[in-house]
Amino acid sequence: MIEFAPTDLERLFWSALALMVAAGLFAPLFRRLGLGTILGYLVAGLAVQVAFAGNFAEHPEDLLHFAEFGVVLFLFVIGLELRPLTLWAMRRDIFGLGLAQLLGCGAVLAVAALLLGLSPTAAVVVGLGLALSSTALVMRTLDERRERSSPHGSKAFAILLFQDLAIVPLLLVVALLAPTGGEAAGLGESAARVAIALAAIGLLVVAGRYLLDPMFDLLARSQMPELMTAGALAVVIAAALLMDLVGMSYAMGAFIAGVMLAESTYRHEVEANVEPFRGLFLGLFFMAVGLSLDLGTVAANWPLIVIAAPLAMALKAVALYVVTRAFAAPHGTAVRVALALPQMGEFGFVLFAAAVTVGVLDPATASILVAIISVSMALSPLTDRLAPILARPGPAETLQEDFTDAAGQTLIIGFGRFGQVVSQPLFAGGTTVTILDNDANRVREASRFGFRVHFGDGTRRDVLRAAGAANADLIVVCIDDQAAVTRIVELAKSQFPAAQVFARSFDRRHSIDLAKAAADFTVRETFESALRMGGQVLTALGTDPAAAARVIEDVRTRDRDRLKQQTEGDIKSGLDRLHVKPVVPEPLLPAPD
Repeated sequence: MIEFAPTDLERLFWSALALMVAAGLFAPLFRRLGLGTILGYLVAGLAVQVAFAGNFAEHPEDLLHFAEFGVVLFLFVIGLELRPLTLWAMRRDIFGLGLAQLLGCGAVLAVAALLLGLSPTAAVVVGLGLALSSTALVMRTLDERRERSSPHGSKAFAILLFQDLAIVPLLLVVALLAPTGGEAAGLGESAARVAIALAAIGLLVVAGRYLLDPMFDLLARSQMPELMTAGALAVVIAAALLMDLVGMSYAMGAFIAGVMLAESTYRHEVEANVEPFRGLFLGLFFMAVGLSLDLGTVAANWPLIVIAAPLAMALKAVALYVVTRAFAAPHGTAVRVALALPQMGEFGFVLFAAAVTVGVLDPATASILVAIISVSMALSPLTDRLAPILARPGPAETLQEDFTDAAGQTLIIGFGRFGQVVSQPLFAGGTTVTILDNDANRVREASRFGFRVHFGDGTRRDVLRAAGAANADLIVVCIDDQAAVTRIVELAKSQFPAAQVFARSFDRRHSIDLAKAAADFTVRETFESALRMGGQVLTALGTDPAAAARVIEDVRTRDRDRLKQQTEGDIKSGLDRLHVKPVVPEPLLPAPD
């Protein structure tokens, strides 16, 4: 344990250094372990708190409030990527599924609180507070896994957005449940606060619509990048403060400001300026959660907290699954939504503090609830590991297919972005083509654009035969599953030897595997595009286009030779065919003596 009494300035520097070191150690470690950086930041905060034996900061909750700026910036960036029309298209999930989730989870958790001996009013506040999830944690996790636009990601985001919208009404509920909250004056004041909040949102929308673009246009003319950065941060802070003044969350204001800039010509510039601050403050927020965890309360009530946190998460997950299924979501989507949102959110800290202020909760109970929220946030990154067990993939969708019109000279297997491009020169050259794909949605989507795509699994011999592989001159394998590509090549070469087999490969090792499978031609999916880019760079640097073309052909030939040597030898063969430094042209005549 480290114990010392530094001055205020020394404390500031020690605090910054300790947080940076802890983040640098734990975030990469937990990411490497597959547990996610968020849990790494949480553990980093706990480690700093333990290492400094409570002497790290007199009021760690102040750091938590300061670090909430990361959540504000995070919601702003999310808003930048959502146009108003997109939000309108999500209205059913936001106001339907979101409301049902809040009420459903709140009811289940309130009943649990009642059974634990809390009063009815306290149980309602506890249920609604624990029904909220962590926007920062969930959206960061979805971003890390690139699942924000997935079906479960969009539904989780809609629920989180409704929860942010519900902050003012929930605070009003707490006020109404207070001993004097039901008086007429209180109801009138509550109605006035709602009206003021709606007016503030309207003001923010109007300002975003008519003022932000002219402001950024003026800043851009100054040609001072630091002013653009300052302007972007000023917009975020002003919108957040406006929402805070009317009792709403900072994050809600930042999100609305982002949406208003989503169609601006300066959207990408603003996002690039805000992004470094977003990542820094968001990491600080999660470390602050670990720092602010009251270890004394946890130690005194650890049996209750250890039982209550996972139990509340389980109850919430079940309620989430039921509600999501009630809105016609598939089993897999409902399970992933339930596993994404079972933790409690940072707004629970605010709600329970307000409940203590008006006398609905006592301070000891509020401290235990805050500890439960913090523990649930720490456990949240682990819940997704249950997805492969609980979200069992259902049977793949099938279509009734008729292959009577499958008589093309060329059979293309896979009609994703790669296969679509391959088909264009073939159609342009008058070649008859049969296209095969095993994604029912892609088959339907292609038909909307006039393509005839047959549904079928190209790894099956009977499907290939039905699709005309026995009579095809050439089979082109364009799917992005490496193992499946290799199986199809091996199957086609053994069962349909008259056809040439061309295949898309993922990388050099895959090309070697396909060459050993006797593919007639392979191309790495990024090789030719990278060569074309290299040729354009040479030309832009002043190389004659004809000379650049000869250089590119030389690189292509060298790569083909090296690949042949690697197929016959090992991955280290043919290194002499690589250019590893600039080539100096040799003189045509010997240098004079």
